[in-house]
Amino acid sequence: MKIGLIRERKIPSDKRVAFSPKQIIEIQNEYPNVFDFTVESSPVRCFTDQEYEDLGIKIGSDLSDCDLLMGIKEVPVEYLIPDKTYAFFSHTIKKQAHNRRLLQAILEKNIKLVDYEVLKDEKGERTVAFGRWAGIVGAYNGLLVYGQKSGLYSLKRAFECFDRTELELELKKVQLPPIKIVVTGGGRVGKGVLEVLQAVGIKQINPHDLIHQYYEEAVFAVLSSADYNRRKTDGGYDKYEFYAEPQKYESHFLKYAEVSDILIAAAYWDSRAPKLFSLKDISAEDFNISVIADITCDIDGSVPTTLRVSTIDDPVYDVDRETFEVIPPFGKQNSISVMAIDNLPTELPRNASEEFGNQLIHHFIPELVKEESRILDKATICKEGDLTIEYMYLEDFINQTEI
Repeated sequence: MKIGLIRERKIPSDKRVAFSPKQIIEIQNEYPNVFDFTVESSPVRCFTDQEYEDLGIKIGSDLSDCDLLMGIKEVPVEYLIPDKTYAFFSHTIKKQAHNRRLLQAILEKNIKLVDYEVLKDEKGERTVAFGRWAGIVGAYNGLLVYGQKSGLYSLKRAFECFDRTELELELKKVQLPPIKIVVTGGGRVGKGVLEVLQAVGIKQINPHDLIHQYYEEAVFAVLSSADYNRRKTDGGYDKYEFYAEPQKYESHFLKYAEVSDILIAAAYWDSRAPKLFSLKDISAEDFNISVIADITCDIDGSVPTTLRVSTIDDPVYDVDRETFEVIPPFGKQNSISVMAIDNLPTELPRNASEEFGNQLIHHFIPELVKEESRILDKATICKEGDLTIEYMYLEDFINQTEI
């Protein structure tokens, strides 16, 4: 099987890649004479062309003879090669309107699309993801923004660090007053957040104490959905009901907003679920949060102050507490500073790519050598010019006309 690692062309550019040079050699050693790799030349990839060539891996500009083309972000429509198999994050399974044309083009070009987001094991759990690195960089950026806003310390941007080791050296500069940090989400993203806060030496406390206790040092609490969602009828909470019918619930997050200085939002959000707070809530005098690191980065999502995404080049904007409008970062003394970068792992691309590559080696590559793979079948969005049975629900989405 000929595998091509494609150049990332989505703007802003992404530096990540499916496999590092060493990982390609590892795959070829594990499966002799099974896989032949070609890496498309790229000036922005975190591993240079030369690093691949030094290990004898072919660099090329023509991938038309490859059987499988592997990327990370969405492939611009004009670069899709017809009649091929692609694997990347398509961001289409939730009917994301900005990628409707991409899915339409994939069908028109008779492309088989395997989406990493729906690669799952027999238990239905995702096997490959960048969530941990989104959490690590997102938490780092949240602390960076607080340092900028308060003037207490200054950190190098994450993308300016060569790797995680250098980033942890930067974290030693963080000097926090006795503030409170509230974190939502305990999944992969949340665990990445936890790594950074623990590396800084910030004390973790429980949600109850975050509200009711005073501390002479910086502290943080991680909230589960039960901590800030309650049933509308009686104030109760049932985990299985909440995930099945979140529209029956309302948020009671404001009690945490009244005592916290930084919010790091790392919880997956269902559009039927309540938002953490309303935009008008930020105008209240007792809404204390001044920095929000929204790793979820859902526009009109769980964090209403995420009015637009920010970028690695322009990472922060403020939201005016009175007009609710976007203003320049740190534009007013009491405005809320928002970091909502939607491709955080590319700020530490070498580490993120290596971990992702390891996941692919363990969970994706073995499926490619099977005659039939139920796992790959369930992760295939479309093939032979049509949606697969699993994703027929997208038919109305692709047939919609752009307004």
